[in-house]
Amino acid sequence: MKSLKIGNLLVKVPVIQGGMGVGISLSGLSSAVANEGGIGVISSAGLGLLYMQSCKDYIKSSIEGLKQELHKAREKSPKGVIGVNIMVALTNFSDMAKTAIKEKADIIFSGAGLPLNLPSFLEKDSTTKLAPIVSSARALKVIVEKWKRNFNYIPDLVVVEGPKAGGHLGYKLNQIEDTEHFSLEHILVDVLKQVRCYEAEFNVKIPVIVGGGIYTGEDMAKIMELGADGVQLGTRFVTTEECDASDAFKDEYLRAKKEDIVIIKSPVGMPGRAINNKFLEEVGLGLHTPKVCPFNCIKTCQMEKSPYCIIMSLYNAYKGKMTQGYAFSGTNAWRATKIETVKGVFDSLKKGYESYTNREK
Repeated sequence: MKSLKIGNLLVKVPVIQGGMGVGISLSGLSSAVANEGGIGVISSAGLGLLYMQSCKDYIKSSIEGLKQELHKAREKSPKGVIGVNIMVALTNFSDMAKTAIKEKADIIFSGAGLPLNLPSFLEKDSTTKLAPIVSSARALKVIVEKWKRNFNYIPDLVVVEGPKAGGHLGYKLNQIEDTEHFSLEHILVDVLKQVRCYEAEFNVKIPVIVGGGIYTGEDMAKIMELGADGVQLGTRFVTTEECDASDAFKDEYLRAKKEDIVIIKSPVGMPGRAINNKFLEEVGLGLHTPKVCPFNCIKTCQMEKSPYCIIMSLYNAYKGKMTQGYAFSGTNAWRATKIETVKGVFDSLKKGYESYTNREK
């Protein structure tokens, strides 16, 4: 298994742990992944809720929360590669980006919208790498052309998320089911062609990472054979001891059957993939319509049209209150059968990868 080089960063195992919020991937999970040689990722979504005991101002507590999570991750994994996931849809996107850069996060991963102004937050002495998360070559082109023109900057790496990913998806409903034209493999080929053009233009290597539906080492080997430099996994890391979610949240994965994985409407304005439960069924009946907007956390959320408050439902799920929330997941959540360790996941990935690549030797 080849290592992953991102500028001056060397990642021993080309596995990125996907950013999962609210509170699912914090310092505990991210540091464990980093210690195994991958890239651990802290989700910045909803951090203000987790740290409001020290500050009642959501914006300020979000900043403090990100600082503390980065510090904790560094203490647990002083030599590991730690990133931060920051959704463009967050109203405090700029605060989170500035904080991650100031605290010297190794990488910012940014999706749920196009991070068109992300390089504007870099300072002359900044060391943080920037990675847009895209669902198409077209989206990547829009981002890169904007970065080139306005900031003379190109992505340090690119993450391509396919329609089988968990959480918010950058696809229309009909595209999610169109496995012929919108498979991860199909999208990867188009993105690689676009990236190769930029690599030739700037004489640099831009690694391409893929995520969405990748669960085993064999999955990893197959997609890397097509040209990907590494993979992003989120769902696989939820049912680990080190995952920051509550036991009740993890139990949702363990109880889930294949038919329980559904596409839902999100107040963010994008379709999302989650594990169906009683709360989501009640949402469908209009029983959780918000009466107030407590934090104004999402730019695209309109309270009067929202079927529920997304930040509170995800925070409740993180805390284990599954009757008041739900679990986002990828298509393979139903495959989880036990709680394992992050090391166990990496060992399994390596074994499956090597078995597949050595199949003809």
